[in-house]
Amino acid sequence: MSIAEGPVVQLAWVTDDVAATERLLSEQFGVGAWTRMEDVRFGPEETTLRGEPADFTLHVSLGYAGDLQLELIQPVRGETIHAEFLTAHGPGLHHLCFEVDDVDAACARSEAAGVPVLMRGSMMGGEIEFAYVDGSASGVPYVELARIGPLMRELYDGVKAASLRAAR
Repeated sequence: MSIAEGPVVQLAWVTDDVAATERLLSEQFGVGAWTRMEDVRFGPEETTLRGEPADFTLHVSLGYAGDLQLELIQPVRGETIHAEFLTAHGPGLHHLCFEVDDVDAACARSEAAGVPVLMRGSMMGGEIEFAYVDGSASGVPYVELARIGPLMRELYDGVKAASLRAAR
């Protein structure tokens, strides 16, 4: 049984310096421009960590290498799998993201396969729903499962266009 049936749409790094990581990955992967969103808050109404309400803040930066979205995450405040990773391992590749049609169903498949769901949430009024599952058995720390709604897709398309324009 496959946990995720959609395409891989993103690779994500956790960092303690989002600006420095933007520069590094621009040089390494040709990302033309990044769209940085600072102090993105996830509240306990929409986010859980290991089944308990979570309240945290992140800096997030998005760019594109061709069609692949690159995401940078800098924990600012609160407990998350991002902050845990940074403390345990330092900056580095954190997760890959599969796009799925139904996060609840993907999480149920994950749990049935013995792969625990570690963190879940949504943002923009449910425009994106996400879950992080343990990816260690596959060689990547985490796998994100995300349902991307039309407004979030529109945002991503704008980020991609700006990134690719700047890369030319």
